[in-house]
Amino acid sequence: MITFDAVTKRYPDGTVAVDHLSLEAPTGEITVLVGPSGCGKTTSLRMINRMIDASEGQILLDGVPVQGIDPPTLRRGIGYVIQQAGLFPHRKIVDNIATVPFLLGWDKKKARARAMELLERVGLDPAMAGRYPFQLSGGQQQRVGVARALAADPPVLLMDEPFSAVDPVVRTSLQDELLRLQAELNKTIVFVTHDIDEAIKLGDRVAVLRVGGRLAQLADPKTLLSEPADDFVREFLGRDRGIRRLQFVSTEGLRLRTDLTMREGGESEEPWTLVVSEDGRPLGWTSGSGELEPYGTFVYGRDSMRSALDAALLSPSGCSVAVDEEGRVVGVAGRQALDEALAEAADG
Repeated sequence: MITFDAVTKRYPDGTVAVDHLSLEAPTGEITVLVGPSGCGKTTSLRMINRMIDASEGQILLDGVPVQGIDPPTLRRGIGYVIQQAGLFPHRKIVDNIATVPFLLGWDKKKARARAMELLERVGLDPAMAGRYPFQLSGGQQQRVGVARALAADPPVLLMDEPFSAVDPVVRTSLQDELLRLQAELNKTIVFVTHDIDEAIKLGDRVAVLRVGGRLAQLADPKTLLSEPADDFVREFLGRDRGIRRLQFVSTEGLRLRTDLTMREGGESEEPWTLVVSEDGRPLGWTSGSGELEPYGTFVYGRDSMRSALDAALLSPSGCSVAVDEEGRVVGVAGRQALDEALAEAADG
């Protein structure tokens, strides 16, 4: 567990970056620090591994004050991932990943074997081991950065806006990869972002900071969205926080219709019918004109009500297509079923 106990960072010119911050980042969970520019997110993160020292208060790592630990020793036991990966340009990928094991005195064979294992774990082709950073895409470099941070199997991982420099599609992929890794490894992670959607997706707990480094609210994402502490938090979450809350509502139990689908060449009296292939995959909506219109899907029981609603908004029919893990249609969520589920979520 990482504990901030009335921590303040004051610079010589009198600027206060962090102001009496008290919070806990529980062991084995992802705690996200989020807030506007100038709220002390990165300063708070860097005080954990003593890249910056606190002016007042103390930070405890499993009950031990970090101020009493030699900085190089402390940092070798904490993984650190930054924006744009920060890889060594003159080192091959395998040696970039093995950096900390080398510093810890591991022999070359063991360190490189660990690096190769982690390449696969973060979803990269082992053939990339012999390349240099400039030969990888931005998303691939970020995966290498995560692998490097995990190389010595540290219990704590600090991540400073690691995915903000890549495009939205790659960013989503990296977020999913982090959640998959965390489910396997159960690290204590402190993650900094300015993106509330990223915070809500990744965080077991989310700490919203005000400008000046003061804690506005610390809560799990569902509570944060449903019970913002004050107007500042409410404004920071945005006017669509109700829509964001739907990602914590399961589609399991959502009432589906099976009478709104047909095979190619079939006929229907419904205003809109979903045409499916011989193997049960969606092809498009038809209103009898012969042309197929776009459709939106969600994985029934796995995806959230937000995904189901997004899928409905993508379809001219106003209905969303429920599919199984293999992408085969299991039914259609009509407007009435979606309205009922949304009303139930609002009551909850």
